[in-house]
Amino acid sequence: MKHVSPLQAASETKVRVPTRRALAKQQTRGKVLAAARRLFSEQGYEGATIRDIASAAGMSTGAVFANFTDKSDLFREIMVSDLAALAESMREAGAKGRTLEDSLLRIFTAGYAFYKSQLPLARAAFSVSWSPEEGQPLRSSPQVQALYDLIAEHLEAAIQRGELGQEAEVKLRSQMLFEAYLSNFPQAIFQGWSLEALQGRMRDQIRILLAGARRG
Repeated sequence: MKHVSPLQAASETKVRVPTRRALAKQQTRGKVLAAARRLFSEQGYEGATIRDIASAAGMSTGAVFANFTDKSDLFREIMVSDLAALAESMREAGAKGRTLEDSLLRIFTAGYAFYKSQLPLARAAFSVSWSPEEGQPLRSSPQVQALYDLIAEHLEAAIQRGELGQEAEVKLRSQMLFEAYLSNFPQAIFQGWSLEALQGRMRDQIRILLAGARRG
């Protein structure tokens, strides 16, 4: 049997280069998403129409529908992309914490800061993405699950360090902490609360939700 070195195998492996058509479609999607993000930020979800988005992207409505099923599909794509970036930002923030409470507060503060920098889009996201009709699929998405998992990871680590008892009910407390984090968004988005005010409220919520799980 002829021996094939890894180098030879690599050189003989066909590399799939995107076709011109695939590249063009990718560019079209990018333009549509950029235009949609801007219009959703300026006009809200209801105010931005597919016709407006297509016009802002310099394309026909047919080109938009060739890439997205409808407006909700387009909006969801933007939210999923933001959630992936949000999860990374929150993970980096949590890694700098010294204790469980410190880590959780850093995680949630990073979440508020992420959306405070783009409030108009956050308003559209909150009014649409978390509603029963539009939001349930998004809330059960892998991107949102990653946020639950991040909180659970820190709770598990705290158990290992002895900060929390073994009966800390990680899954339930992760869900409760995440719901508390979400519950503050109306104040952040619609009432103009500062980041410091949000931190203070979240600090109290974390303390209360962890009170029954502390060791000793």
